[in-house]
Amino acid sequence: MHLSDFDFDLPEALIATRPAKPRSAARLLLAKGGAISDAQVYDLPEIFQSGDLLVLNDTKVIPARLFGVRKRESEHGSGEAKIEVTLLEPTPDQGNWRALIKPLRKIKEGEVVRFSNDLSATLSAKEDGQGILEFNLTGDDFDAALAQAGAMPLPPYIASLRPADEQDKEDYQTVFAQNLGAVAAPTASLHFDDDLLAKLKGRGVEFAHVTLHVGAGTFLPVKVDDVTTHKMHSEWGQVSAKVVAQIAKAKAEGRRVIPVGTTALRLIESAAAATGQIATWEGETDIFIYPGFKFNVADALMTNFHLPKSTLMMLVSALMGKERVDQIYTHAIENGYRFFSYGDSSLLIPDP
Repeated sequence: MHLSDFDFDLPEALIATRPAKPRSAARLLLAKGGAISDAQVYDLPEIFQSGDLLVLNDTKVIPARLFGVRKRESEHGSGEAKIEVTLLEPTPDQGNWRALIKPLRKIKEGEVVRFSNDLSATLSAKEDGQGILEFNLTGDDFDAALAQAGAMPLPPYIASLRPADEQDKEDYQTVFAQNLGAVAAPTASLHFDDDLLAKLKGRGVEFAHVTLHVGAGTFLPVKVDDVTTHKMHSEWGQVSAKVVAQIAKAKAEGRRVIPVGTTALRLIESAAAATGQIATWEGETDIFIYPGFKFNVADALMTNFHLPKSTLMMLVSALMGKERVDQIYTHAIENGYRFFSYGDSSLLIPDP
């Protein structure tokens, strides 16, 4: 199984840099059985069945991109350097964060970067090409200052086309986001708005909420040719006893369990990996799903269109089959579907 097996040509014009408005106006590719059909996300109340259980990731994206200044005094005078920081994850020490720092060579351990009048951080260590930053604030004070000073950490394929702005603080967040900690959005869920959720509930669709804090590692390229040797990044997740009961009941009654997004899918499959049955879960998961994987929980998947040669292309190929995914993506490209985080969506229902 080679990395090139998951490659395809994507016209740059199909990379979405802004989401559809309203959210549910995005297009939806429905792949069921041998058929492919075109719809809109707002058609989901007519597509889903009463009793379907949708699993939603309620993680909340932090404005993890910071721009600051490092000032330095020396015997030769004063100087300053512009520093760009992308927060990756908190360390066990309160107030400390692991971060990507550009340019890392411009800052020394013990030096301070100021991001705003309220927010600053000291570089406490350099590890594996990353920095450990100790912020001057913690808890709610840190969250408030970060909300003011930070920008949304748009994926590289959007950030290379335009900078993040205030609109992204709304657009790059799901309407049901609850638990702060992600540095990337669970993007399939960006298509849902309150009106659509209400209509789905009225249709008899049920919802279960899990938390997986999506990390920046989700955008890391696969660098090995034999994809089975790829090592996934770890992300923290939680599946509660309430969700376990919801999923177990749906399975026992023959109802479909449909994760919204690859993050929700990876988490519930992690929680079922040990025994084949869903169980409570809290901790880090580095589950890697590629063709040959046995799905224990997910019956279908709602997801956006993914990067060539990415682990997410491997995941959807595991669910639907490689040839089927090739057909789906050929259809999407030929029909002008918009790709990646702010793009259109698909509902993938594998053969039983």
